[in-house]
Amino acid sequence: MTPGRPLAPPGGLAAISSALLAMSRHLEVRDVLKTIVASARDLLDAEYAALGVPDDHGGFAQFVVDGVSDERWKAIGPLPRQHGILAAMLHGNATERLADVREDPRFEGWPDAHPDMSDFLGLPIRDGDEVIGALFLANKRCPGPKPGGCGFTPADEELLTLLAQHAAIALTNARLYERSRELTIAEERSRLAHELHDAVSQKLFSLRLTAQAAAALVDRDPARAKDELHQVAALAAEAADELRAAVVELRPAGLDEDGLVATLRTQVQVMDRAHTARVVFDSRGVRALPAAQEEALLRVAQEALHNALRHSGASRVDVVLEKRTADRTRLTVTDDGRGFDPAGVRRAGRHLGLVSMRDRASGVGGTLTVHSEPGKGTTITLEVPGA
Repeated sequence: MTPGRPLAPPGGLAAISSALLAMSRHLEVRDVLKTIVASARDLLDAEYAALGVPDDHGGFAQFVVDGVSDERWKAIGPLPRQHGILAAMLHGNATERLADVREDPRFEGWPDAHPDMSDFLGLPIRDGDEVIGALFLANKRCPGPKPGGCGFTPADEELLTLLAQHAAIALTNARLYERSRELTIAEERSRLAHELHDAVSQKLFSLRLTAQAAAALVDRDPARAKDELHQVAALAAEAADELRAAVVELRPAGLDEDGLVATLRTQVQVMDRAHTARVVFDSRGVRALPAAQEEALLRVAQEALHNALRHSGASRVDVVLEKRTADRTRLTVTDDGRGFDPAGVRRAGRHLGLVSMRDRASGVGGTLTVHSEPGKGTTITLEVPGA
């Protein structure tokens, strides 16, 4: 950093620290990209920010913007290609700081609905020798009226370079996490497929042969055909039992070892340590429940916590598991976040996991309710039979 030039923005080092922590807190790539873009735009006080992750075909695998409304983004049309200034950042090492991007000889225009941009600051995000993204800002805001705009400064360039270095770490970690999760899912699917093959395929093969024998005997020896059909029914029942046993193995191990209350308490404690929001768990009178009910309660709690911590901006989330009556147990997950309009979510075709949660509730004879309003937080309640 150049001596005498302040690196910190008006918000100070606390703002930089918050931005870097926010980048490292998320595990999913899309969330990391959105956090990087929003942090860069806020810290450098720009009107627009964007981050593109290149694919191998001259386009972008992902492209995230901040400062552009959803309606305008849809009107802009397809994602940009790797050309002009974007190509320069993706295929070179240089930071691009321009007083007016429109006057640069590499500028190739933009779609009609694209917002007008002038001053520009962009640079590649690198993981070693690999360029894994391009981060750029446009239209530096002025603290007061200033003819010709403000323009980005060398201090802005240094700050964005710092952000890009941490963004590379956060994005690489998120990719590794998603890859690890994909491998775990693939390994589990492979194991289950192998077990299903061993456990069920021989039964199904025997069932097929027996059914063929019954069909051949039905005219000339009905009594023997009837015996064969009884055998078909028995083999089908055995195959169903084997399949059910294999599926039961997918039940979360913690439930069998520790029970629902201890498993949920442990997961809440992990969430509380991993996020800036306060996450609190309370259990009131709940003991062991049937396996299906315990799994439904755990999965709904996990989905509701994910929504609250990733999407709501909540500062506190409360998880309460309580015995309501002699044969009813209730789970409540409440956050003080920004809330949403449930009807609007349905109209927009977004679900926030609500469909999955409702399916789990109905699968065990339970009921799921969602109470939320913009600015007033969200409460998700699941009641299931069982005590």
